[in-house]
Amino acid sequence: METVIEVKNLDLVYGDFLVMRGLNFNVKKGEIFVIMGGSGCGKSTLLKTMIGLNPPQKGKILYSGLSFWDEDEQARQDIMRRFGVLYQGGALWSSLTLGENVALPLQLYSSLSALQIQDVVLLKLGLVGLGGYADFYPAELSGGMRKRAGLARAIALDPDVIFFDEPSAGLDPLSAKMLDDLILELRDDLGATIVVVTHELASIFTVGDNAMLLDADTKTAIAQGAPKDLLANSKDPRVVKFLTRGEKQGAGK
Repeated sequence: METVIEVKNLDLVYGDFLVMRGLNFNVKKGEIFVIMGGSGCGKSTLLKTMIGLNPPQKGKILYSGLSFWDEDEQARQDIMRRFGVLYQGGALWSSLTLGENVALPLQLYSSLSALQIQDVVLLKLGLVGLGGYADFYPAELSGGMRKRAGLARAIALDPDVIFFDEPSAGLDPLSAKMLDDLILELRDDLGATIVVVTHELASIFTVGDNAMLLDADTKTAIAQGAPKDLLANSKDPRVVKFLTRGEKQGAGK
């Protein structure tokens, strides 16, 4: 399988504080790659570096062979336009309707006509189960619906890579499962490569093709592999504890 993202010897800092060091991993085309770990381990810092918000202290991130942080500003912008990002809170503009939120990136970064944009907006909202909600405002929706609306905007430009930051945060179990199922459907229907940051076991075992576990104590990745394989085969008690929340029986089944 083609490698879409390649991370080499990555060190991350927050101010003067070392967050993570020596990260090495690859993400394959069409794969759902999970970045997992407990609170404060550096998951969100890594995500911000991958989507171009924070530069690393050391190391490289390559997208289809291009070293992102070694490129000039214009080249980085071109790479970033291949990304879709669903932020933890949805990050919708509260003064815009759902249709206007989804239309915004199309208006800014495409040459489509107003009528064509309207068609794409309705299509993307339909893909996330929000057909008929184009004229609603974010405040009129549940948390799960706002997440799905944020996802519709994230896929508006048909991105090659979609990033999810704690997609299940703040959702009830049913809404979280619906979002997990939607992630799987988007991967299958759009052929997108997906990177998910989460600590939620249900999501990890449901969507993860491959995963990496970050550890706050050692400030590095202590395990990589398919989540169910890690649970079945890892001899590291830290890995087993995280993937079972301390209860070996029943997890991941």
